[in-house]
Parts: sequence; C-alpha cells; structure tokens
Amino acid sequence: MFQVFLRLYKAFLYSWNGLKNAWSSQWAFRVEVICSLIAIPCAFYIGKNAIEYILLLSSLCLLLIVEIINSAIETTVNRIGTERNDLSGLAKDLASAAVLLAIINLTFTWSIILFL
Repeated sequence: MFQVFLRLYKAFLYSWNGLKNAWSSQWAFRVEVICSLIAIPCAFYIGKNAIEYILLLSSLCLLLIVEIINSAIETTVNRIGTERNDLSGLAKDLASAAVLLAIINLTFTWSIILFL
C-alpha cells in the first residue's frame, strides 16, 4: 500500500514540476493563467447557476490544458532537431491550432453565457 502512495506522490511531483516549468518558460501560459485568475471571480458573477459556472470555469481550464500540451509538443519537436522540417512544422502548427480552438471555445462559451 505504501508503494501506491509513493507512486502517487512522485506522479504529483512530476506534474508540479511540469506546471512550474510551463510557468517559467512559456509566456503564453503565464498570460493565460493571469487572465484565468482574473476571470474566475467574474465567472461566479456572470454565471446564474452551477451549470454555467462549470461551463465558464471548464473553458478556462481547457485552454490551460491545451496550452500545456502545445508546449509539450513544441518542446519534443525542438528536442528532435531545430532544422527546418515540414513534419515538425506541421506538428507545431496543429498544436497551435488546438490552442486557437480552445480560445474560440472559451470566447464562444463566455459570450453565450454573458449575453444570453
């Protein structure tokens, strides 16, 4: 049983290190976290019920998750090599497109709840 908790603890530390690294090395992640910290209280003011709170907050969370995945993909591609490669560029572009879609989702969700 101790081994299970030890593995969970180590997994938590790895995750925490990932968050610290994302904060220290990724400008976009820092901006999104700061905006999210401002938006969280606004979500409770804007939302009218628990479902709206969940939608507003989960759209913020989704953006942060996708941004971290984008950073992981970019870091992995850069680790493989920094020379120009069409597949490397495609991987980075697709990851960036995922961030764009998360931003569109966030904007759409917040706009619908705010204005309807």
